[in-house]
Amino acid sequence: MIQQSASNASLGRGFGGPGKYVQAPGALRALGEYLNAYGPTTFILIDRFIDDLMGAELRESLAKAGVTAHFELFGGECSAEEIDRAVTAAKNAGGHSVVGIGGGKTMDTAKVVAVDLKLPMIIAPTVASTDAPCSAIAVRYTSAGVLDTGLFLMRNPDLVLVDSAVVAAAPPRYLISGIGDAFSTWFEARSNLEARCDNFIGHRHPPTAAGIAIAQKCHEILLRDGLSARQAVERGALTPAVEAIIEANTLLSGLGFENCGVSAAHGISDALTELDAAHAYLHGEKVAFGVLCMLVLEGRPHEEFVEAAEFLKSVGLPTRLEDVGLIDASDADLDLVAEVALKAGASTLRTSVPLSTQMVRDAIIAADANSSALGHGPAWRGGKS
Repeated sequence: MIQQSASNASLGRGFGGPGKYVQAPGALRALGEYLNAYGPTTFILIDRFIDDLMGAELRESLAKAGVTAHFELFGGECSAEEIDRAVTAAKNAGGHSVVGIGGGKTMDTAKVVAVDLKLPMIIAPTVASTDAPCSAIAVRYTSAGVLDTGLFLMRNPDLVLVDSAVVAAAPPRYLISGIGDAFSTWFEARSNLEARCDNFIGHRHPPTAAGIAIAQKCHEILLRDGLSARQAVERGALTPAVEAIIEANTLLSGLGFENCGVSAAHGISDALTELDAAHAYLHGEKVAFGVLCMLVLEGRPHEEFVEAAEFLKSVGLPTRLEDVGLIDASDADLDLVAEVALKAGASTLRTSVPLSTQMVRDAIIAADANSSALGHGPAWRGGKS
C-alpha cells in the first residue's frame, strides 16, 4: 500500500469537496426544498431529455417549495460558446442560485456559470457516467467535441443531489462508463504519488492521507460491486450494489481524482478525442482503455494488466483500440494521439517514468495487443451512440 511521501507531506495539506452530498431514490422530488435554502429564485440548466422526462415533476417540486425557476435547455457541448450563452441567459433570468441537471457537460457548464456569477452551485447528475459532479473542475471542449482545456474553478459545488432511482433507470452504458472513469482513480493516484505531483486543490498541495484512502476505497468498491451493479441495471433494478457504484463513480472517484490527481489514463483518453472515430464513445469508455495504456507505459507487472483488463471486460468496458472505434487507426493517427498526450499541461506528464511520443504510441499498441491476446471483445457492451 502506497502512503503519503514524507517529503511531500511536509509541504502542507490540501483537500476539497462539495459542501454537501445527498444520494437517495427520489431525491430530485425534493429539489424545491433544497433550493429554497439558497433563495426564492433559481436558474436551471437542464438536458432536453431530462426536461422532457421529468420537467413537469421538477416544476411541481419547485412550486410547492415557493421557488421560482428559469429553465434553460443545455446546448449539447461544454464549449466556450455554450458557456457564454448560458452565462448571458442566467444574467438575464436573474436568480439566487445556479443548478445543473443532466450529464457531465451540462453540469460542467453550470459550474462555470455559477462561479462567473458568484452564485451558489447545485449539481444534480442524472447519470453516473463520470466523476465530474463533485469537483471544482470543468472540462471545456470545442464545438466539434475536441478537448480544449480543463478549467480549474475557485470552488466546489455547494450541493450535489443524486437521485439514484433516476441514475439506475438511465441506459446501463452510462453507469458502466462511470465505472471506467472511476477505475482510473486509484491507478492515477498511485502514479501521482510516485511522481510526487500536486493534487488539484491549488497552492501546490500534495495528496492528503484522506484523499489517498478515498481513492483506494473507490477501487475496492468497484472490484467488489461493479459486475453485480451492471447486471442489476441491465434488468432495471436498483440494488445496494448499484447504490455503492453510484457513490463510487460520483463521490469517491470525484474526491479521489481531485485530491490525488489524474495521470496518463486521462492524458491518453483526452488525446483520443483528436480522432473523429473516437467521438462516439463516452469519456469513461476511453479512460478505461487509457488505464491499460498507462499500465504498459509505467511498466507495471503483466499480472496487474491482466487483472485490470479482465475486470474491464467483465463489466463491459473497452480493452482494445477496436472498442473505441479505432480498429483502422493508422500509424499517423497514433502518432498524433501520442503527441497530444504529451503536450504542455497534459495529464500524461504526471508520471514518474521517462516519456516520449514513441513510448506513448508503443504503449497504446501494446495495450491493444495484450488485450487482444486475452481474447477480449465479446463482453464489450458499448458501441456508437
